[in-house]
Amino acid sequence: MNTFDPSLLFRTVDVAGVLANGLLGALVARRMRFDIIGFLFLAILTGLGGGMLRDVLLNTRPVAFTDPLYLAGAVTAAGVGYLLVFKGHWVGRTLTFLDMLALGCWSATGTIKALGYGLDLLPAILLGVLTAVGGGMIRDVVTGRIPVVFGGNTLYASVAIIGAIESLLLTSVGYPNVAMAASIVTCSVLGLLAHRYKWTLPRKGDGG
Repeated sequence: MNTFDPSLLFRTVDVAGVLANGLLGALVARRMRFDIIGFLFLAILTGLGGGMLRDVLLNTRPVAFTDPLYLAGAVTAAGVGYLLVFKGHWVGRTLTFLDMLALGCWSATGTIKALGYGLDLLPAILLGVLTAVGGGMIRDVVTGRIPVVFGGNTLYASVAIIGAIESLLLTSVGYPNVAMAASIVTCSVLGLLAHRYKWTLPRKGDGG
């Protein structure tokens, strides 16, 4: 009897996250009236940018360049986003759900990989969060926008921090697969609730 291999499920979530975030990048490209090259770049940066940043900081070859599914997923998202117009609440809800799954998966992946390279606790958490939100930040910077994770939007980076800490604690006691699963569930639930109820962090102004 075959035993269940959780790595296959995690990889499926990972690639689904690349597709979803690639589509989010493509939607930005459509709003800005980019051509197909613009769609490709924004889809790749949004879907793969965080993981590529993490791997460069770890001085290792980016996974996006060694596993063909990742780059193919981002390119596919660019093509789909270029050819099709996505409208309706269900499209937005589906992309949000997949995005939150990826948020948990990527925050855990970055944290666990950083720990495997011998990094201390805080740098591992930082790389976990960077893996999760880095692609969106790069997308916003190259399109001349203030990154949405800097404030005024529903919780996103905060959720990634929780997932990274959770992953660190569970991995430290020898349960990396549980850490990955727990981060995916926690970030998905918290992220969807934050999106549903418009939870945000308090902001400070000049006199605040």
